[in-house]
Amino acid sequence: MPWTEKDNALHREFSFADFRQAFAFMTEVAFAAEKMDHHPDWSNVYNRVSIKLNTHDAGNTVTDRDRKLAERIDGIFARYA
Repeated sequence: MPWTEKDNALHREFSFADFRQAFAFMTEVAFAAEKMDHHPDWSNVYNRVSIKLNTHDAGNTVTDRDRKLAERIDGIFARYA
């Protein structure tokens, strides 16, 4: 499922084999987000991770920073798919 844009944010849900994989993915994304100084709004339930991206400093809209982080997240996810 690709990223969708609604309500001034990018949204995507990721599914994994189990909680351990989901948590490993979140850990990698956390390091990437910290390096980019751009942090997701996300949640995790067992093997699913839901992510929402927007830029608070730009009035809670989607910016290039969100798109770049989404691309980075997709690259991380590709290793789990």
